[in-house]
Amino acid sequence: MSRTNFDALLEAGSHFGHLKRKWNPAMAPYIFMERNGIHIIDLHKTVAKVDEAADALKQIAKSGKKVLFVATKKQAKQIVADKAAAVNMPYVIERWPGGMLTNFPTIRKAVKKMATIDKLTNDGTYSNLSKREILQISRQRAKLEKNLGSIADLTRLPSALFVIDVMKEHIAVREANRLGIPVFAIVDTNSDPSNINFVIPANDDATKSIEIILNACCEAIAEGLEERKVEKIDMEAAGEAPVANKGRRKSTKARLDKSDEEAINAAKAAAFIKEDEEA
Repeated sequence: MSRTNFDALLEAGSHFGHLKRKWNPAMAPYIFMERNGIHIIDLHKTVAKVDEAADALKQIAKSGKKVLFVATKKQAKQIVADKAAAVNMPYVIERWPGGMLTNFPTIRKAVKKMATIDKLTNDGTYSNLSKREILQISRQRAKLEKNLGSIADLTRLPSALFVIDVMKEHIAVREANRLGIPVFAIVDTNSDPSNINFVIPANDDATKSIEIILNACCEAIAEGLEERKVEKIDMEAAGEAPVANKGRRKSTKARLDKSDEEAINAAKAAAFIKEDEEA
């Protein structure tokens, strides 16, 4: 049984492509006809491609890997944020940080900085700072949260990208192609599908069109996560779960005495303020 159907996609306006003069000839296999100077997308192919993409996404989720959703266009931002968060997947809806995939360690450093600010705030290290210094740190924290808060749990490169509008997100697509990360995308008639691994031909501007396709794909991801959870429970019940390493040595940080830790925290706080002033 299909995850979407022709009538639902038709009602959502998924069949409306761009003006004929704006088309990309590489999209010809997915175009049904031209009407009033506008290309009409073949929704039978869209249904098949949604199923194909959903099945692949389900397997990625089932294997415990992450799918990064990317949509910085206004009409897609909130839908993507809601749907991705519902299945606990990372997403980017503000500006794409250049080098996010190709220079991932640097992005991780910025995310870790956010966690460090939180830790130093909670343990009282900042309590002796002036109001101006605390304001600088909180502004830096807010900026990091806006741009990187939604990928805070992404500790390694994602196993796939899901993109809305491949023309707008061309930098993200290029980075994923360079690293061999498969790209799933809603592709309109003005876009080039040649560098997309899982093409979903559909209108990428209409909110309803984006929503119905995301619903189908996120439901598949949720199924994959559920199946993974069930398998894990079955394995534990069968006694196959790995035994925790009880004899693990304490980390260096845990072995530090309290005075050393306080000194380090104070140094970190000073470094944050200095860095913010230089910026």
